[in-house]
Amino acid sequence: MAKILISDLVLRDGHQSLIATRMRTDDMLPICGKLDRVGFWSLEAWGGATFDACVRFLKEDPWERLKKLRRALPNTQINMLLRGQNLLGYRHYADDVVRAFVRKSADNGVDVFRVFDAMNDTRNMRVSIDAVKKTGKHAQGAISYTVSPVHDIAYFVAMARTLAEMGVDSIAIKDMAGLLTPYAAYNLVKAVKDATNLPVNTHSHATAGLSTMVHLKAVEAGADIIDCCNSAFSEGASHATTESLVAALAGTQYDTGLSLSLLQEIAAYFREVRKKYWQYEMDSHLVDTRILTSQVPGGMISNLSNQLKEQGALNRMDDVMAEIPRVREDLGFPPLVTPTSQIVGTQAVLNVLTGGRYKSVTNEVKSYLLGRYGAAPGKVNEEVKKMAVGNQEVITCRPADLIPEELDKLRLEAEGLSKSDEDVLTYAMFPDLARTFLQERAAGTLAPEPLLPREAREAATCPSFFAPSEFNVTLHGETYHIRISGTGNAGEGVRPFFVHVDGVSEEVRVETLDEIEVSPAGGARAGASKKPAAGGSKARPRPTHAGHITTAMPGTIVDVLMKIGQKVSAGDGVLVIEAMKMENEIQSPVTGTVVGIHVTKGDAVTPDQVLVEIQPE
Repeated sequence: MAKILISDLVLRDGHQSLIATRMRTDDMLPICGKLDRVGFWSLEAWGGATFDACVRFLKEDPWERLKKLRRALPNTQINMLLRGQNLLGYRHYADDVVRAFVRKSADNGVDVFRVFDAMNDTRNMRVSIDAVKKTGKHAQGAISYTVSPVHDIAYFVAMARTLAEMGVDSIAIKDMAGLLTPYAAYNLVKAVKDATNLPVNTHSHATAGLSTMVHLKAVEAGADIIDCCNSAFSEGASHATTESLVAALAGTQYDTGLSLSLLQEIAAYFREVRKKYWQYEMDSHLVDTRILTSQVPGGMISNLSNQLKEQGALNRMDDVMAEIPRVREDLGFPPLVTPTSQIVGTQAVLNVLTGGRYKSVTNEVKSYLLGRYGAAPGKVNEEVKKMAVGNQEVITCRPADLIPEELDKLRLEAEGLSKSDEDVLTYAMFPDLARTFLQERAAGTLAPEPLLPREAREAATCPSFFAPSEFNVTLHGETYHIRISGTGNAGEGVRPFFVHVDGVSEEVRVETLDEIEVSPAGGARAGASKKPAAGGSKARPRPTHAGHITTAMPGTIVDVLMKIGQKVSAGDGVLVIEAMKMENEIQSPVTGTVVGIHVTKGDAVTPDQVLVEIQPE
């Protein structure tokens, strides 16, 4: 009997898709013993956005996570998702960094490397695949599946043949957005099998409600491995349910041989764990067929929702989803997978929120149009290209050919912070984040984002809540988006609330001070208790004329390009801001002189603040 192999995604893509990659290692380890007994072909447990989330939000060392999982899963292959020349970051790295990262990942516990490129440019995959082969681990070459006028079966088969020539051990059909339909999957799997005679692994998000049928038809066409996720973190923007597919294939020539009862025990554990992360849940886990036109991948939907919510613009989600395919067409139909999903998605958000298409263009879009991510699959919109990069030369070589070896340079930059080669590689992925992380680790002050208690979730929906739950507050010219949950009822004059300020959650306990009497004029009478407000914020003026430079969305200042007294022309770059993990150069709308700068590198900023003042000529 033929046996279909299962790769379960609960430790990576499942929680990345449904709770924004927030599951902590301590919640993974207790169930690893049972996961290890199941008999999966692999457990996807590393790579993707987990590395970023560990450093940025969870304050965990991602390498330590990998080591702990390796010890806890002695009988099961650990699978990781690797972005080719991008590794786990958002830029291309020199070849020496790619080789070092693959070697250390293998040394610390990765058995299967799924290597892909966001552009399906196999030139960007070759060095990673070669590096995996040299470690003796399993190199899986991934086709990023998408739908466009230039992507057909012949295109994907040609790519599969190239990957086979590179020496990959298997081919993955990576349907990161859930666009595969059952019969398209059947035809594609059969064509790839016939062309390469390699094992084929199918991966398809459940967003559009098609993934279970996709896997069944793929199996019938000859697929050897299917990706699915334990029911506690399956369906919606995640994946088809492992238990359901095990049951569907049981007793057939495709029987997986896995224990349904053991899988259900694992599900019971993860269902309880998931309750801890309620504050990161997507608003909806239902089927969303908008994906079939927007093509936003499952892992990006929850992040996009959170990002729009933080900007007070969740009501523009439909507009953004409609803009994404237009931007994608302008850029020559790149597949929407990290980092191109962020590149296209962020530009779509900017196009919607700034009130003009390409009124503001991210640095990543400019780099893309210059060929620095690889060759675009289709023809780019020349008008958009001219607006973004003018007549700058587009490179045609492999982008990394232009990057000199950089590992020694990175070691020098991380000197005094790093204690190992792994630390240097963490720094390479995210220099600013890693610097803060490594400094806090050395000081013993690492602290993850707080998890709000479960009772706060119940309080959030309590009808006795006394005030509007969501509003904007402007203080000293700075606007904050506030969402409040909690009953405000604890007795003895103490009222607990949970306040979410620009997406950051804190518990606030309001203590009633009966001795404060309010005068008819509205102020506290003399002698009443007064306590200074905690925290405080940088006071920035509100914009009143064209020379007041602002940002279209909340973000962090990456660089200040001008100095007071400097002359600027309309269109000159003034600031670089990071928003939604993408860098955006803010340009001056006027010609004049810089007379005021209200930000420094690292400052968090929001719209409706003056960041730089220019006196127009």
